[in-house]
Amino acid sequence: MALTLYYGSGSPYAWRAQFALEHKALPYELKVLSFSAGDTRKPEFVALNPRHQVPVLVDGDFVLWESNAIVEYVDEAYPGRGAPLFPGDAKTRAIVRRFIEEVDNYYNKAIDPILDQAFWVKPEERDAAKLADGRNKAVEELATFSKAMRGDYLAGPLSAADFTFYPLVAFLYRAQKIKLPDLDADAMLTPELRAWKSRIEALPYFDKTIPPHWKQS
Repeated sequence: MALTLYYGSGSPYAWRAQFALEHKALPYELKVLSFSAGDTRKPEFVALNPRHQVPVLVDGDFVLWESNAIVEYVDEAYPGRGAPLFPGDAKTRAIVRRFIEEVDNYYNKAIDPILDQAFWVKPEERDAAKLADGRNKAVEELATFSKAMRGDYLAGPLSAADFTFYPLVAFLYRAQKIKLPDLDADAMLTPELRAWKSRIEALPYFDKTIPPHWKQS
C-alpha cells in the first residue's frame, strides 16, 4: 500500500480527505502544494488532475480526485483498517451521505459571502450589509444542522459527515482570527455545536491535520 495525498494548506476539501485517512489509520505521504506558487497548475500535477484542484489521492497506480469520492474510496478499499467512515446500518449511512450533501449544497453556500468579504475584499471595501446578511444565513444553517444532530456527532457515531462539516466550521474561526475580529464565531454556533466542535478537536489525530500555515499564524 502506497498512499499519497496531494494537499493544499487551508483547503477544507483537502482537510476532509486527510481526516478520512487518519480516521482509517492508513499510512500515507502528505504532499503539500503551494497555491501562491501555482503548484496546482504545474504540468506534473495537472497530469494527475486535469482540473488542477486538491485533494488528489494516489494509491499505487490509481489516481482519484474530488474529496467526497476520496473519502468513500478509502472506506471501501480498506474496510479492515481503522473505524468506518460510513458506520451503522443502511439508514444511518444514508443520513451520513445526506449531511455531506447538505454541507456542500447549503452550508457552504451560506458562508461564502463571509469568506469572500474576509479573504477576497480589501478591508476598506468590505460591505457591512453583505457580511451581516451572510452571517445571518450562516447562523440559520448552523441552527438547522444542530437541530438535526442525532447524538454526540452529526449522524450519531463519528463519521464522514463530521469530517466534511468541521473544516468549513473552522474556517469561520480562521476568518475571525486573521480578518474579521468582530465576527464572533462562537456565538454563531449553538451550544450543541460548540460541544461537537470540541469533541472533534479532542480526537487523537486532530493536531496532525491542522493546516500547516494555520499553525504559524
